[in-house]
Amino acid sequence: MSRNGYFFEESGYLKCDTDDGCEAKEETAGEELFDAVNSSIVSGDSIRFFVNVNLEVPPNATAENESAGCVLLHTSRKYLKLKNFEEEVRAHRDLDGFLARASIILDETATSLDDVLREMLKHFAEDPENMEPSCNFEKIMSTLFTDSGTPREGNGTHDVSESTGMNIQTCTSHLKFHLLSDTIQGVTATVTGVQYQQSWLCIICTIKSLQRRHVCISRLERPQNWGENSCEVRFVILVLAPPKMKSTKTATEVGRTFATMFSDITFRQKLLETKTEEEFKEALVHQRHLLTVVNQRPSGMSDGHKAHGPKPLKLHEFLNVGKGISDDIARRFPVYALDFTDGVIGNNKAIGKYITTMIFLYFACLLPSIAFGSLNDENTGGVIDVQKTIVGQCIGGLLYALFSGQPLVVLLTTAPLALYINVIRGICDDYNLDFSAFYAWIGLWNSFFLVMYSLFNFSLLMKLFKRSTEEIIALFISITFVLDAFKGIIKVFKKYYYHGRTGDSYLEKARTDAIPSLGINTTFLMNSSVSRSMSLENQTGMHDVHYGRETAVLSLMLMLGTLWLGHTLYQFKKSPYLHARVREILSDCALPISVLTFSVVGSYIFKDIEMSTFNYNPSESLFVLAPVQSLSIGSVMSAMGLGFLLSMLFFIEQNIVASLTNAPENRLVKGTAYHWDLLLVALINTGLSLFGLPWIHAAFPHSPMHVRALAYVEERVENGHIYETIVSVKETRLTSLMANFLVGLSLLLLPFPLQWIPKPVLYGLFLYIALTSIDGNQLFERVALLLKEQTAYPPTHYIRRVPQRKIHYFTGLQVLQLLILCGFGMSPLPYMKMIFPLIMIGMIPIRYNLLPRIIEAKYLDAMDAEH
Repeated sequence: MSRNGYFFEESGYLKCDTDDGCEAKEETAGEELFDAVNSSIVSGDSIRFFVNVNLEVPPNATAENESAGCVLLHTSRKYLKLKNFEEEVRAHRDLDGFLARASIILDETATSLDDVLREMLKHFAEDPENMEPSCNFEKIMSTLFTDSGTPREGNGTHDVSESTGMNIQTCTSHLKFHLLSDTIQGVTATVTGVQYQQSWLCIICTIKSLQRRHVCISRLERPQNWGENSCEVRFVILVLAPPKMKSTKTATEVGRTFATMFSDITFRQKLLETKTEEEFKEALVHQRHLLTVVNQRPSGMSDGHKAHGPKPLKLHEFLNVGKGISDDIARRFPVYALDFTDGVIGNNKAIGKYITTMIFLYFACLLPSIAFGSLNDENTGGVIDVQKTIVGQCIGGLLYALFSGQPLVVLLTTAPLALYINVIRGICDDYNLDFSAFYAWIGLWNSFFLVMYSLFNFSLLMKLFKRSTEEIIALFISITFVLDAFKGIIKVFKKYYYHGRTGDSYLEKARTDAIPSLGINTTFLMNSSVSRSMSLENQTGMHDVHYGRETAVLSLMLMLGTLWLGHTLYQFKKSPYLHARVREILSDCALPISVLTFSVVGSYIFKDIEMSTFNYNPSESLFVLAPVQSLSIGSVMSAMGLGFLLSMLFFIEQNIVASLTNAPENRLVKGTAYHWDLLLVALINTGLSLFGLPWIHAAFPHSPMHVRALAYVEERVENGHIYETIVSVKETRLTSLMANFLVGLSLLLLPFPLQWIPKPVLYGLFLYIALTSIDGNQLFERVALLLKEQTAYPPTHYIRRVPQRKIHYFTGLQVLQLLILCGFGMSPLPYMKMIFPLIMIGMIPIRYNLLPRIIEAKYLDAMDAEH
């Protein structure tokens, strides 16, 4: 019988003993991390707790049956999960490797543990297939015990006690003890206490001189009494492995494989009946088949991740008009008041975290608004400028924070929207259309389609987007931030480093005419920053501002400095310096600190060097209705096509960002509201379109970063790898409300001091956002695996469940899709850029129809698992 990856039998649990205590870890069902026990004393209650929590055993199970379940206990007093033969591919490979060069001893006559181990090592040494030229078997023998290297003197009698095989040697001179260093044994919690599986013992050892892993199984001729918890040992499994191994190939992992098999009393009985090595091997293969079949879950169950394929969507779900919106309101309205009081009233106050998150969110909203507002100003000739972008952000952000179903989602104008605006301006110039009117009609059509999507529950289609597809799109957005930053700095270098000012050509010509006979390379002189600065001072009389290469170099330093300081402070919470609360505050405020610091550096410390800043042209009136009646019917219908493409972008971005925000690992508890939020975004953008303000939708990675800023995080360690896990999140509207209110007040800071923020600092902001957004992106992590040695692979769920080659195949196919998406989304052809939302939708049939022909569906589901 199996339940959630554990085997239950009448004979007991599996145990592993060690001298070191372990920190207690609370794990949820289905996670790969193993629970540990604080005390070095193993009790029946601790085992029953482990089984009840991790295996979801009914409360009365332990009372009704003597066998509540079986686990493995390591020498570290750490409970280990029985290996899941259906999901963990390494279990089969461990057994296949053993069968290929089996080292089996049947009916061993030795009686002491030392003699049995020596016979196993001797059998291993004499096997030509297992030869290790540099291996010292005496050293291995000593390493198996905790008194490694201690000489054993005199002749004495031997006795063995304890479950780990304690040899007690009595001599005339002194008394010596030595324990097995690393073992795994089975234990079971019963009504009367802990019951050890005393008929087998798994001994594991790491040897530096080994070149590969080795396993030897010895069946004793008679049961041997080797101590209190090893009174009738018939099987000894010896596992030897080199230290530098992939996390799924370590000695402990191999030991788990064979310990899982030997935990079955029926299987052990069959092994006792075998006569030859071939029969022994056949019994192992049969047991593997049984474990694989028993471990398979019913098709409807999922181990904390998406099921094997999406639940089929039915037509009536889309025809039930408004049901999704009404369900969202019914789900979120009862907790609406708590969105304002949580963390402010009650015992668990989080006012400090709210303040730091509000400051972070203020800068995260304001600075992109300035950057994209400046870009829109250049593209539209000042029709949509920085001032209008800030106004639109304030109004839209406040409305969304007040009335949305998921207030942790952050609305912003983004790079794709700036691209659309640029294309619309080009169309208006080509066909002599009024930009404000055409822009308004496209926005109105976009809102119309979004309303239809929300009323007919189209957000249900997002169930078809797997984790892998979402991460491709998320990584694409991060890449666009990086490209925007590099495009900006390249423009600065072209303007200042290579070409200088427009007056340089005149100055160079004048200098050449003045000294034609000196034979001096005047081009070289004019290209030097010193001569250029001197020439400009003489020409213009400006003695306090320098132009030229120093501007370009300083711009690069400001961009990289903003990135470095921001990311350093973001990671500062992992350092041992200062108090934990101070580290957390510095980490939460990393973005504003880095931006303010390098704005001061660029605008004050190096004030003698000209820096590129955003344009500011104050608008006479911010709220002027667009002349929508001025367009012909044909123009309005053409705007419908562009509005439909824009609605596809809105639909995908809004829902995917909301999905990433509501991801299970974020542990949000107040529910989702995809349909209502989509309707609210449509209504907000209707008003923005009519008044010529830039559109906004859910922004990545700002929304997940907002969740992270409000989260309480703890670190956990497994096999030397550190993981951050979100424990809880303060779900509030206050941070978004206050941040967007402050964005509105920032209009009073125009043009100064906001114009003191150099553009290179904004480019550094883009790089910071891109770098922090890839944290936890599984696609990026798997790409990084290609550059790592196997011993550095983390023990993630997909590393355990999927063959390495299949992982790399899947990663390569994802990278190919990402390149195709980048090819359309970053194409120099404007109209190709507009259809890249359709490419995103095209990834759905690729995932469900094409990829399963290349990689087995069970492996795809494992890599698409939430964790």
